[in-house]
Amino acid sequence: MARHHPLSMAAGIMPEATPLQLVEAAAKAGFDYGGMWIEADQWTPQTTRDVRAALSDTGLKLLDVEVVWIQPGPLDPNHLRIVEIGMDLGARNVLCVSSDPDAGATRDKLAVLMDHATGGGDIRINLEFGIFTEVKTIHQASDILRQIGSPVGGLLIDSLHWRRSGGRLADIAAVPREWISYAQLCDAPDPGADPADAAAILEEALDGRVAMGKGGLPLAAIADLLAPDLPIAIEERSKALRDTFPDLNARAAELLRTSKAWMNGVSFSDF
Repeated sequence: MARHHPLSMAAGIMPEATPLQLVEAAAKAGFDYGGMWIEADQWTPQTTRDVRAALSDTGLKLLDVEVVWIQPGPLDPNHLRIVEIGMDLGARNVLCVSSDPDAGATRDKLAVLMDHATGGGDIRINLEFGIFTEVKTIHQASDILRQIGSPVGGLLIDSLHWRRSGGRLADIAAVPREWISYAQLCDAPDPGADPADAAAILEEALDGRVAMGKGGLPLAAIADLLAPDLPIAIEERSKALRDTFPDLNARAAELLRTSKAWMNGVSFSDF
C-alpha cells in the first residue's frame, strides 16, 4: 500500500552538519521539508539571514527546529530564542524534551514557550517523550499537554521512543488528532535495547536506528493511525548510515530512497 506523507530529513541524520549543509542536503535529495538543529550559543543573526536565504534559494521549508531541552530550574532564555529563530525561519514546529523531574515545572515552562509562540504564524511547540527523558511515556506527555490546554501545543511521537517506552497502538489512537502536527519515524530491531538499560537506550537512539522496513517496528500500523497527509520526519539516526555515507548529500539521497521505497510498499528485501 503506497503512502503519500510529505517527508522531512530530521536534523539528527547529520549531527556533524552545519545549518547550511542541512538545508543543502535535504533540498538536493528532494525532501519536502528539512529539520534544523540549533545551538543557541553559536547561532547569530547572520546565521538566521544565511539560512533564510538558503531556504529561499532552494525552496525548502523547515518542518521543525530542535532541540529545546528543558532542565531543572528557571526557563533558559535560549529556549525562547530557539522558538523565535524557528518563527523567523518559517518552521512549522519546535521539538522539546524535558530532563526536569518536576512534571509541574516542565508543564509551566512549556506553557511559557507556547505563550511565546502564540501569534507567531503556524508554529507549534511539540513535547517529545522517551524513557531517556523525564517525560517517559505518551501518557505523561498527554497529561502535561492536557493541563496546559494551548492551541499551539503538540505531542511528537517517535516510533523508536514509543516502542521502547512500552507504547501500544491504542495509545496513539487515543491522542487527539489536533495534537499531532508531525511524527518521527524510523525502524529498529525489535526487540532491541533493554528499556532498563539507560545507556543502551540512548546509544540505540543516537546510533542504532535502521531504514524503514529493515527492522521490526510496526510502522505500517503506526502510519495507519496518522492523518494521511501528515508530514513525517525520517529520524534514522544511525552510525552505520553515517559511516557508509560520509558525504552528506549522498547520505540524504540514500535516506530518501529507502524511505520512499517503504512508503511505496516496497519490501526492504527488494532494494
